[in-house]
Amino acid sequence: MIKVGLTGNIASGKSGVQNILLLSGYKVFDADESAHFHLVNSKVILDEFGTNDRNILAKTVFADKTKLKKLEEIIHPLVRQDIQDFFAVNNSEKAVFASVPLLFEAGFEDLFDKVIFVSAPYNVRLERLMKRNGYDFDYAKLRLDSQSDEKSKIPRCDCTIVNDSTFEELERRVKECLKLLL
Repeated sequence: MIKVGLTGNIASGKSGVQNILLLSGYKVFDADESAHFHLVNSKVILDEFGTNDRNILAKTVFADKTKLKKLEEIIHPLVRQDIQDFFAVNNSEKAVFASVPLLFEAGFEDLFDKVIFVSAPYNVRLERLMKRNGYDFDYAKLRLDSQSDEKSKIPRCDCTIVNDSTFEELERRVKECLKLLL
């Protein structure tokens, strides 16, 4: 089984790539869903931060790097275990994918045989984030700037998919990438 990580900075279009993979018949794990599940169900987070509300937590931790680090120390090991469980359940598949936005930040590289990076220009991601999430400019910029720069991640990946065009073009680029990796 080939284990492929799918990553990219916020609003780069990972969900679009994930949907293309699912429609192509691949099994795809979503680390965001796993993190959100643990976030709202964790007594440790409730005790540490006084809330399990995602919106309140996001505003708190993205304004304070120390609190963000503490939250990640709680969530990342849980997500890592969920990824490993997903691999175990799907071990008869030729290839499986895990969409992990913070793959490098969390130190999850060792879980994967190959890594795909989804990229989009900063201004495109900023517009997508404001439109998709209803964030104002300053908060959207804060969220974008809280992640490591793409330039430090792309060289560590086996394939980069630039998502700056139509869905049809994205689909074509995903298929090209899969031909290279699988």
